[in-house]
Amino acid sequence: MTAMAAPHCASTSSAFLGLPQGNGGRRQGNSCRFVANARLATVSATLDKETAAAKPRKSRNRRSRKATKSESTALLAPDEPAEAKIGGAPEAEEVAKGAGGRGMVALDDVIVNPVGLGRRSRQVFDEVWRKFSRLGQMSSASSAAVAEQDPAVLFRGGPMCEFTVPGAQDTTVLVVGATSRIGRIVVRKLMLRGYNVKALVRRNDSEVIDMLPRSVDVVVGDVGDPSSVQAAVSGCNKVIYCATARSTITGDLNRVDNQGVRNVTKAFQDYYNQLAQSRAGKSSKSKLTIAKFKSAKSLKGWEVRQGSYFQDIYPSRFDGGTDASFEYSESGQAVFSGFVFTRGGYVEMSKRLSLPLGSTLDRYDGLLLSVGGNGRSYVIILETGPLADTSQSKKYFARMNTKVGFCRVRVPFSAFRPVNPQDPPLDPFLVHTLTIRFEPKKQRPGDSSEGAASDPRNFELKMEFIKALPSGQETDIVLVSCTGSGIEANRREQVLKAKKAGEDALRRSGLGYTIVRPGPLQEEPGGQRALIFDQGSRISQGISCADVADICVKALHDSTARNKSFDVSYEHVSEQGNELYELVAHLPDKANNYLSPALSVLEKNT
Repeated sequence: MTAMAAPHCASTSSAFLGLPQGNGGRRQGNSCRFVANARLATVSATLDKETAAAKPRKSRNRRSRKATKSESTALLAPDEPAEAKIGGAPEAEEVAKGAGGRGMVALDDVIVNPVGLGRRSRQVFDEVWRKFSRLGQMSSASSAAVAEQDPAVLFRGGPMCEFTVPGAQDTTVLVVGATSRIGRIVVRKLMLRGYNVKALVRRNDSEVIDMLPRSVDVVVGDVGDPSSVQAAVSGCNKVIYCATARSTITGDLNRVDNQGVRNVTKAFQDYYNQLAQSRAGKSSKSKLTIAKFKSAKSLKGWEVRQGSYFQDIYPSRFDGGTDASFEYSESGQAVFSGFVFTRGGYVEMSKRLSLPLGSTLDRYDGLLLSVGGNGRSYVIILETGPLADTSQSKKYFARMNTKVGFCRVRVPFSAFRPVNPQDPPLDPFLVHTLTIRFEPKKQRPGDSSEGAASDPRNFELKMEFIKALPSGQETDIVLVSCTGSGIEANRREQVLKAKKAGEDALRRSGLGYTIVRPGPLQEEPGGQRALIFDQGSRISQGISCADVADICVKALHDSTARNKSFDVSYEHVSEQGNELYELVAHLPDKANNYLSPALSVLEKNT
């Protein structure tokens, strides 16, 4: 019996040392094959005999453990042939005999392309990782039985699960669209990590409720109904929005992907404002009002100035005149309007800030302006330095684009650049003056509603308010959007339009956000392939629903994910001969947080 243990042990290890024969169509070209050594089996059998003679009891224990391992492997893949479970040992043994007992490595081809070699080695590692992750998903016959009853356990018990999250038991997460393809996996991942989970579903049917674990607090409502959304967000600390319209009807798209996001963000902010008022304080998620133009009195302190970048250089014949005003109109709107016909000229409105006692801008992420106009672009200038001596002030600028009609423009402090390149980066704590400037030289023809025939030297800007967006360390709302890949061409535009409107509403809300745009969704276990995180709508590959769900859960407490929008998909596998350029990918791993290094290189406030 002892002599039989050697070939069994050798064949078992070959499942991890040998290169897989099947790779799901991902491998291209010729493959490598590692051949077993016949002498190794003989030496192993001899050592086993000597060990058995010296320590028979330990040998019996070792055989029992191997038998248990074989049983668990059989439970993992009941439909898999015996040769596949042990890594094709009979084939390796036959080749070894044909080699005359000599250890060798047979290669079908010599790989000469270094880029292709690197890609192939990474694919080999993916296959080995997949075999280990399958063993990690099921550890006993009882867990296999649970998996047969609940297939979602394959997603829950994957290699990326971290079953302990500090503070999870004190955190309640609302999952909007909990019965969607991604939402069902998100709910189970949250439960495994110890979160308290609330689920917002549309119907109270037993078929829908049975999709969710019994410990989930189910709230029946519609994202298009503000009252039901308010009841859902009550008591929640974070939100994961996975809902998506089930049809391409414009009304459904606007209700779920646009208005639904607006309702959730507003209800979430209102809930925290009510909590703050009940505690005689101010919510950390509330915006700071810098200026609110609701009457003629609110315009007090704003100064309108004129200037030119080419003063004393061009003769007066280039001076066509400049006029600007900031007034409160009869329609109840504060309007900054005029024209600049002087070459190199500009007009601006400026005010020294007067913040509430105890408030400083270093606690905020940026500015939010509610404005309406004729599509011109403006420059926002912040001045820092001592108030007693303005000659030592440093100026920082950022450009603000508007559109026809009212809109809300988000300008993060990270977007401001020093006028003098030698000055240090902006310190919001030292800001004392805010200026909005109009420059005709920076305008593009056709920006306004009047088309290309409009004069870019005329402008009109209606002001509603200027607020500061609160800062924070973590994400408040995770929104699952889409890249547009995989959507039919005839309906892609209207789907992306509704998705983009919802994303813009979330960015302007002042809440910490993470917007995930996955590629075409696929129904397969997560953690099996490397992922690509990118910005710029260049992704066309698919991605597993389980991988998207894992990203959403990890983003809840990842500081690098706050206020970022990104695309994510599987690693792109180039065709043979075109492997020269590949994007950098990150392999999901439960031993470390792959999300932080992947998102740290991406641009914030996007």
